[in-house]
Amino acid sequence: MNSPTRPNGRPSTSFGKLRQRAAARGLATTFESLARLGGLAPQARPERHGLRVVRDVAYKGGDHPAWTLDIYEPQGLRGKAPVVFYVHGGGFRMLSKDTHWLMGLAFAREGWRVVSVNYRLAPKHPFPAAAEDCCAAFAWMIDQADARGFDLDQLVIAGESAGANLATMLTVACLYPRPEPWAAAIFARGVVPRVVLPACGVLEVSNPERFSARRKLPMVVQDAIYRCCDSYLPPGSDPEASALASPLTLLEAADPPERPLPAFFAPVGTRDPLLDDTRRLQAAVSNLGGRCEARYYPGEVHAFHAFLWRSNAQRCWQEMLGFTRENLGPA
Repeated sequence: MNSPTRPNGRPSTSFGKLRQRAAARGLATTFESLARLGGLAPQARPERHGLRVVRDVAYKGGDHPAWTLDIYEPQGLRGKAPVVFYVHGGGFRMLSKDTHWLMGLAFAREGWRVVSVNYRLAPKHPFPAAAEDCCAAFAWMIDQADARGFDLDQLVIAGESAGANLATMLTVACLYPRPEPWAAAIFARGVVPRVVLPACGVLEVSNPERFSARRKLPMVVQDAIYRCCDSYLPPGSDPEASALASPLTLLEAADPPERPLPAFFAPVGTRDPLLDDTRRLQAAVSNLGGRCEARYYPGEVHAFHAFLWRSNAQRCWQEMLGFTRENLGPA
């Protein structure tokens, strides 16, 4: 039996909120358990791919466990190499760099270094905590470039789902001066990515009603979307102060930046309820004079590219990596 909802679809009873929290905990436990089990497989070991991982590097002062990152790189790699800054998904509420080891391996196998970051999670830490943390980790990467061999002229920003939101937010901070101190610090460093890979992104969190307004969604899907958006950006948040929580709307309203726009590759499944945000991103980047290659994979659900046994997931990775190689240009 479904709990009562307000007209906008948000749960209106404490029972509904308790049900949401229980569902979120169960889903997080399931995903984390699957990631741990997958990590036990021989093919999940970095050394099987000629890679090494430097784990739990602190990127920010303080003792919060989220302020760490992992660096994936080919064994024996010397000197500079392209760098992928990867932001994990999980609806802003769950998962970590440790559940996303697959992404680190996939990019590092190309001969690139990968910086895979943790950040504080909602609802305990709503916006701007995750955005601040990603900016701090990004600034750490820039400041450590010479020492760690990160080639900032061949920089990729990537993420999926909520991570795609944060990856797009970082791109906006690189391209446009912003009033938020943590975003202004990124713009001041003058680094712009060559490639951005926002996969199946939830790129506007300030208006979750838009998804169910276009087509009727199953209650469990609608609940998940509201959990994701409302936990990160609580209803009633100041629109001006929280603008970077919805980077898509900023790009849609922006003038072309003075800095060069990166090339975007945005994969999404046609059965993903977040599909429209990818369509809008493609239009927004095109209107700014940039290139956004949105790829739509028939019949695929949210974050399908993590299911590597599926042919569309394999095709997605081939196309995404090929696009990245093409647009990084020569070293």
